[in-house]
Amino acid sequence: MKPIAVDPDLYAPSNAYGPDDWQSETTSIRSSIYRGLMDNGRRHLVDLIMESDRANPLFRSPIGIDRERPLQVLDIGTGKGTWAIDVADMFPNATVRGVDLFPPPVTWMPPNCVIEVDDVLQDWTWREQFDLIHMRNMIGSFDSSEWELVYRHCFENMAPGGWIEQIEVGPFVTSDDGSLPADSALSSWGPLMQKCGDRAGRSCDIVLTMSESIKNAGFVDLHEKIYKWPIGPWPRDQKFKEAGVVNCQHWMSGMEGWCMWLLTKFGDPEPWSKEQVHVHCAKMRSEMKNPNYHAYHKARRVWARKPMPGEVPPKPSKPSSASAGAKP
Repeated sequence: MKPIAVDPDLYAPSNAYGPDDWQSETTSIRSSIYRGLMDNGRRHLVDLIMESDRANPLFRSPIGIDRERPLQVLDIGTGKGTWAIDVADMFPNATVRGVDLFPPPVTWMPPNCVIEVDDVLQDWTWREQFDLIHMRNMIGSFDSSEWELVYRHCFENMAPGGWIEQIEVGPFVTSDDGSLPADSALSSWGPLMQKCGDRAGRSCDIVLTMSESIKNAGFVDLHEKIYKWPIGPWPRDQKFKEAGVVNCQHWMSGMEGWCMWLLTKFGDPEPWSKEQVHVHCAKMRSEMKNPNYHAYHKARRVWARKPMPGEVPPKPSKPSSASAGAKP
C-alpha cells in the first residue's frame, strides 16, 4: 500500500503540540470531520471518515432499495446502535435491526429501526430473510467454532442475492518510515494482544481469517478493501489527518477497556496486575502524543454475496499459511 505522507507543518515550533493541545486540532477540523456523518450528537468511528468521500459511507455492499418488499438489514454487535440508526435514517424504506447482548444507551431511534437484546450464537428466530447483514469491530468476540456458527447463521438467514459485510481493525501498530521504535509500547501492543487472545481462546486475528471464513460459509463474489488508520494528526492528507485525530482519541479513551480483561487473566508471561495495565496504557498514551511517531494500524472491509438459486458456490478452501501469518 502507498505510504501515508507526513505533514511537514506539524513540526514547526508554532505548531508543536503537547498533551493538552489536541483540542485545537479537533476544533479546526470539526466541520469537515462531521460533514454528513454526525447527527443528534452521535459519534461515528474512523471507518466512516475513511469513506467520507462516498455518497454512502455506511457500507459498500451493492444492495438496492427499489424493490417490491422493504429492505431487511441486521447489524450484529450493534453496540451503541449508531450504524443501525444511521442506515435507518438513510434508507427510510428499510427495516433495520440491531442486536447485541446488552441494551444500548439510546433514547431515540427512527421508527424503522429496532434494537434488540439477543445472542446470535443461539437459534435465530427472526422470520424475515435479510438483504444485508453487517458486523464491525467484533475482534475477540467469539472463538473459532463460534465464528463458524455465526457465519453459518448469516448464510442460512439471508435472502438469495443478499450481502454480508464486515469491517475489522488489526491490533498491530507500525509506521511506514521506521519512525516507531521496535521496542515501543505501541509496537508491542499487537503481538501482546495476539498472544493473550490465543491464550484466552478468543484469537485477535479475525481481521486475517474473516475472508476465508465467509467464503467457507458459502458466500460468493467476495470483495475486500484494506485501509491504513493513522493514530494522531501527523498525516498531510486532510482525510487521514481527521481520521488520525479521532482514532487517537478512540485509543486514548478505550485502551484499558480493550486490554484489562486479557492482561489480568491471560497476560504474558503471567497475568498482570491492574496497576501494571494502567502503567502500560499511560506509556502508550505518551507515545501517541509524540509527533515524531507516524503510527498507524490496518483495517479490512469484506463484503460478499449469497448465491442465487441454482448458482453453484466454489468449494471451501483452507486458509493459507502465508495469510495466517500476515500482520493486519
